[in-house]
Amino acid sequence: MAKYLVIVESPAKVKTIKKFLGKNYEVTASNGHVRDLPKSQMGIDIEHGFEPKYITIRGKGEILAKLRKEAKKAERIYLATDPDREGEAISWHLSKALKLDENKDDKEVYRISFNEITKNAVKASLKQPREIDMDLVNAQQARRILDRMVGYKISPLLWEKVKRGLSAGRVQSVALRIIADRENEINAFIPEEYWTIGAQLKVAGERKKLDAKFYGTAEGKMKIENQKQAEAIRAELEQAQYEVLDVKKSERTKKAPFPFTTSTLQQEASKVLNFSTLKTMRLAQQLYEGVEIKGFGVIGLITYLRTDSVRISEEADAQARDYISKNYGEAYVAAAAAEKKKTGKIQDAHEAIRPTDIARTPVEVKESLSRDQFRLYQLIWKRFAASRMSPAKYETTSIKIGAGKYRLTVSASRVVFDGFMSVYMSDEDEKGDHNMLVKSIDAASKLTLADLECTQHFTQPPAHYTEAALVKALEEHGIGRPSTYAPTITTLLARRYVLKENKNLYLTELGEAVNTIMKEAFASIVDEEFTANMEMLLDKVEEGDISWKTIVSNFYPDLEEAVENAEKTLEKVQIADEVTDVICEECGRNMVIKYGPHGKFLACPGFPDCRNTKPYLEKIGIACPKCGKDIVVRKTKKGRRFYGCEAGPDDCDFMSWQKPWPEKCPKCGGYMVEKGNKVVCADAQCGYVCERKKKDE
Repeated sequence: MAKYLVIVESPAKVKTIKKFLGKNYEVTASNGHVRDLPKSQMGIDIEHGFEPKYITIRGKGEILAKLRKEAKKAERIYLATDPDREGEAISWHLSKALKLDENKDDKEVYRISFNEITKNAVKASLKQPREIDMDLVNAQQARRILDRMVGYKISPLLWEKVKRGLSAGRVQSVALRIIADRENEINAFIPEEYWTIGAQLKVAGERKKLDAKFYGTAEGKMKIENQKQAEAIRAELEQAQYEVLDVKKSERTKKAPFPFTTSTLQQEASKVLNFSTLKTMRLAQQLYEGVEIKGFGVIGLITYLRTDSVRISEEADAQARDYISKNYGEAYVAAAAAEKKKTGKIQDAHEAIRPTDIARTPVEVKESLSRDQFRLYQLIWKRFAASRMSPAKYETTSIKIGAGKYRLTVSASRVVFDGFMSVYMSDEDEKGDHNMLVKSIDAASKLTLADLECTQHFTQPPAHYTEAALVKALEEHGIGRPSTYAPTITTLLARRYVLKENKNLYLTELGEAVNTIMKEAFASIVDEEFTANMEMLLDKVEEGDISWKTIVSNFYPDLEEAVENAEKTLEKVQIADEVTDVICEECGRNMVIKYGPHGKFLACPGFPDCRNTKPYLEKIGIACPKCGKDIVVRKTKKGRRFYGCEAGPDDCDFMSWQKPWPEKCPKCGGYMVEKGNKVVCADAQCGYVCERKKKDE
């Protein structure tokens, strides 16, 4: 009979860990959390010190009964849940649910944790058992209770003022505001015209031409703002004598990247593999818990996936350096491990994400992994290997060319030592100016003009957030933690506050309505600085510096007051059914405008007797500039809003992402659009801009 019981979170780990331990050990799983706050009520005793009322999660009764049975038989119990605050809380809940803390005289109960599921790590953890860390548990409790307060106090208000089924969240609402603010920036952006001039120059004695770019004058860089200015400069350059003024050669190095944290892994997997944050975390969980590898059995391939540290253990660092030396050569081994500046936001509890064994290359395990598992493992392996390698070295050449009073430049770089780039290259590494130079050039080289090209450009608006960019923004602002990024984005998409199209995240009408309410009534909750400060306080709980109840008791009264005020003042935001002149063809009633998950639609008010619905094409009171019919609000297949002709795309292809303006452009006669507090001509070439005035002014 097994003397020792090891309880882990996930059933997937059971098989992996069991093979490391002898017959004296029984390994079983709790399947995640076993206790939580009730769904039917807030579950926090506000009057008595904000004490949480935990209950057994529905469906976990059988699992707990089985665990009690196993615990009764065991002499010693090891709680081996994940090595973070969530895992610590699960261990604490298990000890309460199984009444392990009440039977300490009969049983030895320990908490163990390991950063990777390998034989060495698991065995080492058994040699260093400890008590449950209540500071970690309290940090998780504070986070859970704050999130519950925000959700259960504000969500009913959103149901009342907008529609049922909506939700607010402490991190979710800030993320929504960040996306909304970017959308407003994009909508208000007015492009500015600028021009560039490129010159092809012949070098005496060389077949290859030199590609030079206009820089400015001897006094400094010069911006070319319009065609007239560009043509005037071009005319002078066509007559100018060209000479080499300066040739500078230098060497620059590019440092190896740091190994992955949760955030950087999510960002890179999104950019390189086109994975959503949720998919990245799901695959990383599988690689961490263990995969059946042919000839070896179940093996945990990577270290723990939730971390914001770039630290690597001395053992893993030494192993990596040895591997690189043998497989790439001593020159490729980094002189010293790179150090990253720590900020107050970094929790250094465990290592960066890395392979558990660098000698287990992606090629060796490819056959045993799914395509996506392999691609993610390869990304993690390459990034870790690169982090232990030498910097890449470039030879750069910079040439300054005189052309009368004007100056042109040529720049080029070539890799002289690939270093870490022999293993791993990001988008930035692959870009760069690789202008192939002629063989020899110096101050005596004779130059003649072969060709000149003037090109018109317009400044571009800020890019829409992608999942990767949003994760980066949340991390930079100190909002949320590695484990919260994926569920936050998933919730925003599931609630249809945001939609994803070609990687970009767009705000929906529903998201706009919710964000407006949150900004109006709960300014502090959607304030980036306030939320980041709250994260810092939660970290202080984890460090044992602040009581979790102090944070909660300070937060709740302000929340309560804001909710009470919102209930009184937010009547105007309520979206009610609006009667239209559209007649229901099923029963003859006037149809009404309803607000659904995808936005507005027409429905018969006779529901449930009449269930007729149809798309709602909202007219904006402006004629189509192409055919004269009404312009209406339409949506893409995924729900992104735009303005099109009511005639439909088959009869009229007019469309605009910005709302058209009722007056024609006084400069070119074309149609104009709204851009924040400005009105601009839709034709960027025209460039007409004026202040937006209300239609009744």
